[in-house]
Amino acid sequence: MEPFKNNISPDLVRCLGGHLARHVSGFDRQVYEAEILSDLEQLELKQRAAHIADVIDRHLPDDLCERFAVLEAVLHPVTEIAFDRGSDDKGIRGWGIMPLGMVVSASGLEDFDASFALLKEMTKRATAEFDVRPFLDKDQEQALAIMAPWVRDPSVHVRRLASEGSRPRLPWGMRLRRLVEDPSPTLPLLEALKDDPEDYVRRSVANHLNDIAKDHPDLVAEIAARWLKDADENRRKLVRHACRSLIKQGHAPTLTAFGLNPPQIRLEGLSIESPMVSYGDAVAFAADLVSTGSKPQDLVIDYLLHFRKANGSQSPKVFKWTKLRLAPGETISLSRAHAIRPITTRVYYGGPQALSLRINGQDFGHAEFDLVMPEGRR
Repeated sequence: MEPFKNNISPDLVRCLGGHLARHVSGFDRQVYEAEILSDLEQLELKQRAAHIADVIDRHLPDDLCERFAVLEAVLHPVTEIAFDRGSDDKGIRGWGIMPLGMVVSASGLEDFDASFALLKEMTKRATAEFDVRPFLDKDQEQALAIMAPWVRDPSVHVRRLASEGSRPRLPWGMRLRRLVEDPSPTLPLLEALKDDPEDYVRRSVANHLNDIAKDHPDLVAEIAARWLKDADENRRKLVRHACRSLIKQGHAPTLTAFGLNPPQIRLEGLSIESPMVSYGDAVAFAADLVSTGSKPQDLVIDYLLHFRKANGSQSPKVFKWTKLRLAPGETISLSRAHAIRPITTRVYYGGPQALSLRINGQDFGHAEFDLVMPEGRR
């Protein structure tokens, strides 16, 4: 598979240079390319974009109006996200927007109006979600005042930017600490976008709420309960995605918002097929659940693997399992196998591990097994 960083390629550098040469008086394309390409190969994706942005910044006019005019002139005429269709002789789009947006956020902090107008155009050709954040960090009130009308913009990409760019904890983006502490200033944006006709926008709203849930779970539970009233399937899907972390954590107010009450069940055995599981194989387990309630009940069942850490303690990781309705007095038998194989986000340590269930936010059972690592592994 092609390394992700290669989306910022020497060919893109040359394409950018060709467009800049047509709009910057005295532009030395040979020097520009040499300054970038000498270091590009050893850099990762964001480093590549930042490196290109630094070089472009040195070759643009000092006057902000003139440099922004150049950046707008090199944009591709097609105003749609096109990461899979690269920049060409018509203009810059897709991954080519990444360094251009960095130039705007680095040099335009003294002119919010001009910068946001340009970023609004750039986001139609890729995304400017990272580049609006320095403005939000500098003057949150002014930035949000400019972004507020974007929730009604004809462009799906601009509407999405209103939500995505203002996420408190956007991956890859600078953390907006004021919004982490108090997310209320962005809630009107999310309220306006919750029923957007495009799933692309609604998914951003869900991810924004999931960010907020990390610091303000009760607030998100209250929003979920309100939004779920008379909700269509699109909004229900949005709220489910927004609350995915809270549901896995068993956050009681969130579960109540989804109509998931404390479970009335009895766990009759949680068994593991083999007490010894070899690395690369799967841990197979089964459980019998008996309803003790007098009414049918909806259950969300997850399982927790308590993985051994380097210091010998255990740390739980929640995995989704199933959703079901259990009738009064009904018994159901469940089974599953979880593969323990190499993944980039976890280091395994041999020795005692454990398994438990989480049903509608409450934990049930405890079963242990030993993980056997290959010779030479932990």
